[in-house]
Amino acid sequence: MGDILRIARMEGITSLSYRLPPVDMRKSFTGLYALTRNGLGQDPQSGQMFAFINRRADQIKILYWDRSGFCLWSKRLEAGRFLSDWSKVRQREMDWTALKLLLEGIEPGRRRKRYQEHLSGVNTL
Repeated sequence: MGDILRIARMEGITSLSYRLPPVDMRKSFTGLYALTRNGLGQDPQSGQMFAFINRRADQIKILYWDRSGFCLWSKRLEAGRFLSDWSKVRQREMDWTALKLLLEGIEPGRRRKRYQEHLSGVNTL
Protein backbone atom coordinates (compact mmCIF):
# COMPACT_ATOMS: atom_id res chain seq x y z
CA MET A 1 0.00 0.00 0.00
CA GLY A 2 2.85 2.38 0.73
CA ASP A 3 4.00 2.06 -2.88
CA ILE A 4 0.93 3.76 -4.35
CA LEU A 5 1.22 6.67 -1.91
CA ARG A 6 4.97 7.02 -2.58
CA ILE A 7 4.37 6.96 -6.35
CA ALA A 8 1.66 9.58 -6.05
CA ARG A 9 3.97 11.93 -4.16
CA MET A 10 6.79 11.43 -6.69
CA GLU A 11 4.42 12.14 -9.58
CA GLY A 12 2.96 15.22 -7.88
CA ILE A 13 -0.57 13.78 -7.73
CA THR A 14 -2.56 15.74 -5.20
CA SER A 15 -6.00 14.13 -5.00
CA LEU A 16 -8.01 11.03 -5.73
CA SER A 17 -11.55 10.70 -7.07
CA TYR A 18 -13.55 7.52 -7.09
CA ARG A 19 -16.34 6.20 -9.21
CA LEU A 20 -19.78 5.34 -7.90
CA PRO A 21 -21.61 2.96 -8.34
CA PRO A 22 -19.47 -0.21 -8.22
CA VAL A 23 -17.37 -1.10 -11.27
CA ASP A 24 -16.80 -4.36 -13.16
CA MET A 25 -13.20 -5.30 -12.32
CA ARG A 26 -12.65 -6.92 -15.72
CA LYS A 27 -12.11 -3.41 -17.09
CA SER A 28 -8.54 -2.36 -17.72
CA PHE A 29 -6.91 0.85 -19.01
CA THR A 30 -9.33 1.66 -21.82
CA GLY A 31 -12.51 0.83 -19.90
CA LEU A 32 -11.44 2.72 -16.80
CA TYR A 33 -10.31 5.66 -18.94
CA ALA A 34 -13.81 5.77 -20.47
CA LEU A 35 -15.45 5.62 -17.03
CA THR A 36 -13.25 8.47 -15.84
CA ARG A 37 -14.00 10.59 -18.89
CA ASN A 38 -17.73 9.80 -19.23
CA GLY A 39 -18.82 8.65 -15.75
CA LEU A 40 -16.90 11.13 -13.63
CA GLY A 41 -16.70 13.82 -16.30
CA GLN A 42 -13.01 14.37 -15.60
CA ASP A 43 -9.81 14.34 -17.61
CA PRO A 44 -7.82 11.16 -16.86
CA GLN A 45 -4.59 13.03 -17.68
CA SER A 46 -5.32 15.80 -15.16
CA GLY A 47 -2.80 14.62 -12.56
CA GLN A 48 -5.39 13.01 -10.30
CA MET A 49 -5.78 9.38 -9.31
CA PHE A 50 -9.09 7.66 -10.00
CA ALA A 51 -10.23 4.72 -7.85
CA PHE A 52 -12.72 2.06 -8.88
CA ILE A 53 -14.21 -0.46 -6.44
CA ASN A 54 -16.19 -3.60 -7.30
CA ARG A 55 -19.67 -4.48 -6.01
CA ARG A 56 -18.43 -6.79 -3.23
CA ALA A 57 -15.97 -4.03 -2.25
CA ASP A 58 -13.09 -6.49 -1.99
CA GLN A 59 -11.17 -5.17 -5.04
CA ILE A 60 -9.92 -1.72 -5.90
CA LYS A 61 -8.14 -0.39 -8.99
CA ILE A 62 -6.48 3.01 -9.17
CA LEU A 63 -5.81 4.61 -12.55
CA TYR A 64 -3.41 7.52 -12.96
CA TRP A 65 -1.32 9.28 -15.60
CA ASP A 66 2.45 9.41 -14.98
CA ARG A 67 3.50 11.86 -17.75
CA SER A 68 4.33 9.09 -20.23
CA GLY A 69 1.32 6.76 -20.02
CA PHE A 70 -1.40 5.33 -17.84
CA CYS A 71 -0.64 3.24 -14.78
CA LEU A 72 -3.03 0.87 -13.08
CA TRP A 73 -2.62 -0.22 -9.46
CA SER A 74 -4.79 -3.01 -8.08
CA LYS A 75 -5.48 -4.62 -4.70
CA ARG A 76 -7.71 -7.57 -3.81
CA LEU A 77 -8.53 -8.41 -0.21
CA GLU A 78 -8.41 -12.01 0.92
CA ALA A 79 -10.77 -11.20 3.81
CA GLY A 80 -13.05 -8.25 4.48
CA ARG A 81 -14.12 -5.30 2.37
CA PHE A 82 -12.94 -1.80 1.57
CA LEU A 83 -16.46 -0.47 2.17
CA SER A 84 -19.09 -1.93 4.48
CA ASP A 85 -22.16 -0.29 2.93
CA TRP A 86 -22.38 1.39 -0.50
CA SER A 87 -25.42 3.43 0.53
CA LYS A 88 -23.32 5.31 3.12
CA VAL A 89 -20.69 6.44 0.61
CA ARG A 90 -21.22 10.15 0.03
CA GLN A 91 -18.03 11.75 -1.18
CA ARG A 92 -16.41 11.41 -4.56
CA GLU A 93 -13.01 12.85 -3.67
CA MET A 94 -10.57 12.01 -0.92
CA ASP A 95 -7.19 13.10 0.37
CA TRP A 96 -4.14 10.92 1.15
CA THR A 97 -5.23 10.21 4.71
CA ALA A 98 -8.65 8.97 3.55
CA LEU A 99 -6.99 6.82 0.86
CA LYS A 100 -4.62 5.26 3.37
CA LEU A 101 -7.53 4.50 5.72
CA LEU A 102 -9.53 3.00 2.84
CA LEU A 103 -6.65 0.75 1.74
CA GLU A 104 -6.09 -0.38 5.34
CA GLY A 105 -9.80 -1.18 5.74
CA ILE A 106 -10.55 1.52 8.29
CA GLU A 107 -13.84 3.36 7.92
CA PRO A 108 -14.28 6.48 10.05
CA GLY A 109 -17.25 6.01 12.36
CA ARG A 110 -17.25 2.21 12.03
CA ARG A 111 -16.62 0.41 15.30
CA ARG A 112 -16.08 -3.16 14.06
CA LYS A 113 -13.14 -4.63 12.17
CA ARG A 114 -13.67 -5.03 8.44
CA TYR A 115 -13.11 -8.78 8.86
CA GLN A 116 -13.15 -11.41 11.57
CA GLU A 117 -10.14 -13.61 12.10
CA HIS A 118 -11.04 -17.27 11.83
CA LEU A 119 -9.18 -19.66 14.08
CA SER A 120 -10.14 -22.80 12.22
CA GLY A 121 -7.62 -25.55 12.58
CA VAL A 122 -6.18 -24.15 15.79
CA ASN A 123 -5.90 -26.74 18.52
CA THR A 124 -6.97 -25.32 21.86
CA LEU A 125 -6.02 -27.53 24.80
